[in-house]
Amino acid sequence: MNDPGGGPVPPSLRDHLRMGQVLPAHPLALTPHRELDERRQRALTRHYVDAGAGGIAVGVHTTQFEIRDPRHGLYRPVLELAASSAKEWLDRDARTRGGSPRSFIRIAGLVGDTRQANGEAAIARDADYHCGLLSLGGPALATMSERALVAHCRTVSDTIPLFGFYLQPAVGGRALSAAFWRDFAEIPSVWAVKIAPFDRYRTMDVVRGIAESGRSDIALYTGNDDAIVPDLVTPFPASVGGRSVDVRIVGGLLGQWAMWTRRAAAMLDDIKVACAAGGSVPASLLTTGAALTDANGAIFDAANNFAGCLPGIHEVLRRQGLMRGVWCLDPRLRLSPGQDEAITRVLRAYPDLQDNAWVEERLDDWMA
Repeated sequence: MNDPGGGPVPPSLRDHLRMGQVLPAHPLALTPHRELDERRQRALTRHYVDAGAGGIAVGVHTTQFEIRDPRHGLYRPVLELAASSAKEWLDRDARTRGGSPRSFIRIAGLVGDTRQANGEAAIARDADYHCGLLSLGGPALATMSERALVAHCRTVSDTIPLFGFYLQPAVGGRALSAAFWRDFAEIPSVWAVKIAPFDRYRTMDVVRGIAESGRSDIALYTGNDDAIVPDLVTPFPASVGGRSVDVRIVGGLLGQWAMWTRRAAAMLDDIKVACAAGGSVPASLLTTGAALTDANGAIFDAANNFAGCLPGIHEVLRRQGLMRGVWCLDPRLRLSPGQDEAITRVLRAYPDLQDNAWVEERLDDWMA
């Protein structure tokens, strides 16, 4: 089949999304000179494939928005490196198993005004990405009406299918109404929506807006790193054509899942089993959810309004051996005072959330 993005798309890919997947937001591995560390960047991608992720999101906040700065010129190279690394590793896995490569969706982050976002969508399409995670925040869109914002989204959707994105205001997002999400869902090539306002009221706005549109084929994903398990186990009440329905968030596209990804995949499987069985949610899952929220608070630096979010992710990956340091393209981004100690505390408190031994066993293979 051919999609509005213009390229061939495996017929099962949208079903793959609707089944619910672990989708890590891909970090950016740098050298001490703040240049792309291709070897470790490739290793990160291979790690996500082996961990059981259902895809990756590249060029998003966790990949650092500064990759677009002409001084760095990394947007296209980083997207292409992740795509080629994922395909190569999936092909290797398929040869080992004696079958075809499993479904694995490649999602590209898109930002800026219509001209920039559409240009990035074309780059992503040409780099063989399946859809674009379209940011609706930032200075270029801050004063745009919701009606104009929908028109902006519709224009970009002519280039690549969309994965909608409700970004929390603390890192550049803006508030959007349920009516916006209902209108957004009328765009035919919307495949999914990442809900990441870090706000329960606004999370409900997205669920309600998408439900009221009547679209049952749009996959809802949590981006609320502070409420991963609650989002995934909750049947959200909504109304469709006057009927009461339960709406599910089926997976996650998360910076938190950039680390400990194998454990995240196992947890999502457990959640799917529990939800399919009906009845009460096991207390053990809720306890895991609380532990994840505590760990995320330290790693994302919630105490300092997320100032150390990216270095925090890097620090955990550094301790696992997947990254060399916490360097960011913006040298002002660094661990906040006390954040290193906070990360140490949660690493000691929650060993069951981590996959350190598994990473250690395979790191040399990924780095080869």
